[in-house]
Amino acid sequence: MQFLQVVMFGLLLGGVYALLSSGLSLIFGVLDVVNVAQGAFLVAGAFLTWKIWKLTGIEPLLLLPLVTLLWFGLGVLLFRGLFARVAPQGPSMTVLLSFGLALIFEGALNLLFGNQFKSIQTSYSLNSVTLGPIVFPMTQIIACTVATITLGLMYVYLKTSWSGRALRATAQNRDGAALVGISHNRSSSIAYGLGMATAGAGGVLLSVTYPFYPATHYDWIAKLLGIIVLGGMGSLPGAIVGSLILGITEAAGNTYAPRWTILFFYGVIMLVLLFKPEGILGAQSRKDSA
Repeated sequence: MQFLQVVMFGLLLGGVYALLSSGLSLIFGVLDVVNVAQGAFLVAGAFLTWKIWKLTGIEPLLLLPLVTLLWFGLGVLLFRGLFARVAPQGPSMTVLLSFGLALIFEGALNLLFGNQFKSIQTSYSLNSVTLGPIVFPMTQIIACTVATITLGLMYVYLKTSWSGRALRATAQNRDGAALVGISHNRSSSIAYGLGMATAGAGGVLLSVTYPFYPATHYDWIAKLLGIIVLGGMGSLPGAIVGSLILGITEAAGNTYAPRWTILFFYGVIMLVLLFKPEGILGAQSRKDSA
């Protein structure tokens, strides 16, 4: 039964990781940019949620639409004001730019909130749901449920809306998309905005599930990069699969060998990449774009 408990808890973790990594994967797929600032955007979203909760006492999850929309708008502005100007100089420059943004966000958070752990304690923070011998922490259930709904909405947007189809077309074949009149700059700004929006939504969930402080963005970006490399760079389904695998792996490590959890997490990535260097669904992505 302990193994079943580990698997179920790992799936809850993986659901949240899937939301966080999907934005990073989308940005890479459309812009060909490894957005190393994603972790800083995530932690900034958590701090904004914590501050509003501290001042008003409002239920943090009710802030999810607000923070998500704010982060989407900020992402569009950042792309048009910075990335669109730097992108012609090559991918390496955009990586440096995103790293610079991460440092700026970290410094701003230190100045505004201090270099101390923050967390949000709600009425359900210590609650759990028991199904037979399996115990589910309430915060993880809520976070995974919200993450799943958000991913579902993103899937519907990408599948059914014109701009969503334009994003997928640009990710699969940029030149072909341009030939049928799809603006790469417009698609890129929306993609970056969506990537930021997932970080905003993830920040709200982070604020009620984990303690955080400015420098924790390094831990998060390391995890997210590991997930999208495992799943296949630029593959949204790959990011989801990679998230679930690594969520279960992390839960198993925390249960059976807490001191070696980090080795479990990155060991799985190394083993998969030894036999499939392009990632779990990376090959399929390349076929789609050919």
